[in-house]
Order: sequence, then C-alpha cells, then structure tokens
Amino acid sequence: MAAQRPLRVLCLAGFRQSERGFREKTGALRKALRARAELVCLSGPHPVPDAPGPEGARSDFGSCPPEEQPRGWWFSEQEADVFSALEEPAVCRGLAESLGMVAQALSRLGPFDGLLGFSQGAALAAFICALGQAGDPRFPLPRFIILVSGFCPRGLGFKESILQRPLSLPSLHVFGDTDKVIPSQESMQLASRFPGAITLTHSGGHFIPAAAAQRQAYLKFLDQFAE
Repeated sequence: MAAQRPLRVLCLAGFRQSERGFREKTGALRKALRARAELVCLSGPHPVPDAPGPEGARSDFGSCPPEEQPRGWWFSEQEADVFSALEEPAVCRGLAESLGMVAQALSRLGPFDGLLGFSQGAALAAFICALGQAGDPRFPLPRFIILVSGFCPRGLGFKESILQRPLSLPSLHVFGDTDKVIPSQESMQLASRFPGAITLTHSGGHFIPAAAAQRQAYLKFLDQFAE
C-alpha cells in the first residue's frame, strides 16, 4: 500500500513574529505531526519597529536579516506601526498588501490542503476564507482551517465578512485558558462563526501547544482529510 501524501498547510504567523521565529515556534508541532502534514510558514510583509511584545522579543531591527525581522499583517493606527486585537481600529493599514502576499504564496507555493493561523495570522486566515467563500478567485477555499489564539478581526470591512456570515469549512480552534493576549472568549467568538467547529483548549497562554494531548487532537482532526 502506498504511503499517504502529507497534507500541505500554509501557516500564517502572528503579529511581531519573524519568519524564522515562527518556524521555530511551530517546530514542536511539526515534529508532532511528522509525516502527516507539511507546514509552510509565512510571516507578514510589514516590518514592525523594534519593540517588546507578547509574540516576539526585542531585537536590533536594523541589523536583522529579512527572515529574522519582526513583521505583521496590518496596523491599527494610521501613523504608528502598532496593532491591538481587542480595540476597534482607526484603520487596517497594510491589509491589502498582506492579502496580495498570501494570494501570491497560495499561487506560487501551493496547492495547499489547509490553512493554519496564529493570533493575528489566525484572524487573517479566517478573513481569507470569508473572501474565498464570497467568490474571491485569489482565495480558493481550503479543505480545512486551524486557528490558534484566533479572534474576529475588528474593522468595517472585516465585520461584513467575518461576523455576519457563517464560514462553511471544517475548523479546529485552539486556545489557552490563561491567554492574556487573546482572551479565550475572543477565540470562542471566532469559532462560533464556523458551523461544526471543533475546539481544543489547553491550560497555557499565548502559544501553539504541541504536547501529547494536543498532538492526538491535531492528528484526529487531520486524519479525516488524509488521502
């Protein structure tokens, strides 16, 4: 019997995560999934100025190679390169460029079976699926989506797509009971937009869990898409 083809998953980093840092933070998950899934990591197109934050440590931004520069998908203020997930933004500056970047990745690096997003990347992944469901040809609906520490993105354009229309694809929502960055109720609100959503909670905070209990939940979810 031929070996099963690993599922290919495009993974979108959180705010202020570098590409290399995100690969490292998903290393335990990659090891846990082994031959079941191939994770392709992508960080945002917008450099984030040197500042401490929950998703990345302070670094010397000017001397960093591109793959180590903290980046984000969009900013919530017009003049400052900052982002707050829990407040209504003045703008969603840089979102159009980020959508273009993900569309290019899907075209050049795909095809992908699923999407995985962490924090701001999870919000973006959900928005991308909403656009795809609405008929945007750049974003064919994936077979599944995994959202870790996700939230419903705030902003007028987001509300039309995320908060008002159910998203009809299999989804796994992972969040920590003690997450101080994205409180669990935010992740549960996002999960409520996906009929039949599966939730996986853990006792930790703002990270991608990959201990034995979570590994079994990931594998059980992914097994239904194996070919």
